[in-house]
Amino acid sequence: MSRNFEDNVRHDFERARQRAFLHDLLAVFARRPNDLIPYHEVRRRVSPEGESYRGLQTVRIDQIVGSMDRFDDFDRAYFPRKRFTAGRWQNVDRAYYQDVRLPPIQLYKVGDVYFVKDGNHRVSVAREKGQEFIDAEVIEGHIRVPFYPSMRPDELLLQAEYAEFLRRTDLDMLRPDHDIRPTALGRYDEIWEHIEGHHRWLEAIRHHPVAVRDAVEDWYEYIYQPIVRVARERGVTDKFPNRTEADIYLWVVRHRGELERQLGHDVGPAASAVDYAEHVRPPSPWRAAVEGLRRRLPFGRRAVEPAGD
Repeated sequence: MSRNFEDNVRHDFERARQRAFLHDLLAVFARRPNDLIPYHEVRRRVSPEGESYRGLQTVRIDQIVGSMDRFDDFDRAYFPRKRFTAGRWQNVDRAYYQDVRLPPIQLYKVGDVYFVKDGNHRVSVAREKGQEFIDAEVIEGHIRVPFYPSMRPDELLLQAEYAEFLRRTDLDMLRPDHDIRPTALGRYDEIWEHIEGHHRWLEAIRHHPVAVRDAVEDWYEYIYQPIVRVARERGVTDKFPNRTEADIYLWVVRHRGELERQLGHDVGPAASAVDYAEHVRPPSPWRAAVEGLRRRLPFGRRAVEPAGD
């Protein structure tokens, strides 16, 4: 191999690292994440309802948004962030210069996005070369909601939690017109705990087993809907234009718990919502700014709780 050839390989890696650095710098100024999405973060939030082997396919590289295990080594565009990746990265780059055909990478597909199981460095080199497509063996996990490459990491993870919520509740089939979409991660688990509590209560008062689907419908009809209806009528939703009805439902449920502790007796969902509407105040501009910053924090940083939570 000529000296020229080696110089090109080293230059390619350094140029790719510089692009990762510039992307990270721009992301800081734009206050947006520039990270690959760890697949384990998605898998922790949703259990696919089945898997299919899709065989060898040609995949758009810009649809690859995450990795099984190398998510810290590359940025969102798959340019290398770490110098220690140079050896493997340059070996792949040499293969391109020598016209050596490399085996297909291995991808896991969820919705319209892909996560790399094997072949992270091949994806990175292909990106640096300006390739739009790459050959891959694909396994697809089936979920009930769409994933898109344009989604921010927090949006995609929230969508994963929504998919798991639907898998547990079948609410997309029971109430196709529902609109339960909280804006913060972890809230679907909180709502599911409410449904489980309502399920246990129904079985206690009816003295016989109740199907989960029946408990979900009962909770939606007699707990969730009355709270949301009051929130609309009393203008609570107008006070928080950047929050959803599901967010407000969660605030009211917490408020209901505090009311019942203070009063010493049960307070119905609608009555709790009325009391909440009479006392709630919209957040100050400063709190709104903090909330906006919280939503743009990358993985691993502690989030500031929004007003009302």
